[in-house]
Amino acid sequence: MKVLLVCTGNTCRSPMAEALLVRALESAGIQGFTVESAGIAAWEGSAASEGAYLVMLERGYDISSHRARQLTKELVDRADLILAMGRAHLARIRELGGGGRAHSIGEFAGRTPDGAEIRDPYGTDLDSYRETFRDLTELLPSVVRRLGGGL
Repeated sequence: MKVLLVCTGNTCRSPMAEALLVRALESAGIQGFTVESAGIAAWEGSAASEGAYLVMLERGYDISSHRARQLTKELVDRADLILAMGRAHLARIRELGGGGRAHSIGEFAGRTPDGAEIRDPYGTDLDSYRETFRDLTELLPSVVRRLGGGL
């Protein structure tokens, strides 16, 4: 099963979520998943933002090899499940044909729509990136349970 995580530039939230989800699935012993990420306005080939890189490194994750990818119809078509960081991302995924395979990551994890978006830390301080890390790590146990239970 292919899971695609989507944010704006594919340099902060979605690469953080990708690394976290890969490790969470491995830790839970859940196999058969490929996890990727992309952005609706990505600068193709860009590295993870410095803030995302540093905060992930603080927590034992190395995302130095990450390179941003633009969300395309092909990526959407290949994904079995697409998790968006916010409503604008979800709208673009649906425009590209994601339909019922696309969800906000927060709602997929059981949050109400008002609390479902993951705020963009881009251009802010490290504490904002740490908050994004906390938000994502709070959601992932529910996401992993759903994936492990076959959605």
